[in-house]
Amino acid sequence: MSLSTRALGLGPSLRRVAFTPKIARNQLILRNSVPRRTVQTESFQPSAQVEVLNKQRLLRPSSPHFTIYQPQLTWIASIAHRGAGVGIAVLLYGFSIAYLIAPGTFDSAHVIEVVQSLPDSVKYAGKTILAAPFAFHSLNGVRHLAWDMGKFMNVKGAYATGYAVLGATAISTAALVLM
Repeated sequence: MSLSTRALGLGPSLRRVAFTPKIARNQLILRNSVPRRTVQTESFQPSAQVEVLNKQRLLRPSSPHFTIYQPQLTWIASIAHRGAGVGIAVLLYGFSIAYLIAPGTFDSAHVIEVVQSLPDSVKYAGKTILAAPFAFHSLNGVRHLAWDMGKFMNVKGAYATGYAVLGATAISTAALVLM
């Protein structure tokens, strides 16, 4: 049809009027006759934009998650897992960097001499401080691997494995300290 109307010399506007149904034509006329709404925006300098955004951020409510949610084993264990991993990494890298800076001070013979000269209570406290994060991070890592395989993914399984990790951490920490 468009080929024959072109042959007659009818432009797109005339074709639309001539060949559209009357109801559709009335809607088209109404749509084109109503003025469109526009939003007036102010133009800001970049520093003023940042200022406006900062004012808007201050007016937004903060998330009340710590004040309204009861602490749960899953998120406490997650935070402790990350903290234990960071603590172990800081200790490992700190000792490695110290050994690189002063190898004579941090060699095996000097470390053993220093540890032997400490009282027993300090030795047991130090072993506990080292063993507890290592045991927890290792056992909780196994728990995460079980989750990666799709095991214990329900609430009951998450809590059961959480309490199992805490119990196994206590037992393995005590075993490592008393060795």
